[in-house]
Amino acid sequence: MTDSQRTVFIVDDDASFLTGIRRLLRASGYVPECYSSASDFLSQLSPTASGCVLVDLSMPGMDGMALQEAIAQCGNPLPVVFLTGQGDIQTSVTAMRRGAVDFLVKTAPKETLIAAIDRALARDSREREVRSHLHVLHSRFDQLTPREREVLSHVLKGELNKQIAVILGIEERSVKRHRTNMMRKLRVKSVAELVHLAIESGFCSARSE
Repeated sequence: MTDSQRTVFIVDDDASFLTGIRRLLRASGYVPECYSSASDFLSQLSPTASGCVLVDLSMPGMDGMALQEAIAQCGNPLPVVFLTGQGDIQTSVTAMRRGAVDFLVKTAPKETLIAAIDRALARDSREREVRSHLHVLHSRFDQLTPREREVLSHVLKGELNKQIAVILGIEERSVKRHRTNMMRKLRVKSVAELVHLAIESGFCSARSE
């Protein structure tokens, strides 16, 4: 795991806590980056940053829960671990339901905190791989012409070339040509592969909406 993948963004308005947690995490082999407010963190968050976010619950302005929601909606949804001086069961349950990796109090043992951070970093790595894979798939579908997309939608319905030709009002040989080009651009060799790729990329669900 590279240094960037071991980055822990810490957001807390307590300056003394930031100093202490920075030392602890640096000594434990992480790369801590500290922010005194949620707005400061969001304004400087790179769309390509990797790592996880250690968030205080109660902060002036945007609090931890609001920050969690903002992170989830941005283009780079880093995993969140709450580390707070105060909390309650309802708040912790809400945070976890929204996708938080863990919800800890600041008096939690070091081992518990480190374990939560490691889980968050592992999740970021997995989710980043998934997003990268989907980006590659989407780039293939983006190469299709409008007509090729039409042919694809009918192929996915199980319709034959003759049927597609009648529906689209074009010659069957044109359907075959579009189908060949579409399969080449998507890098598949069978209808089974095509269906799997369309489902994986979300093309099927997008067409059904």
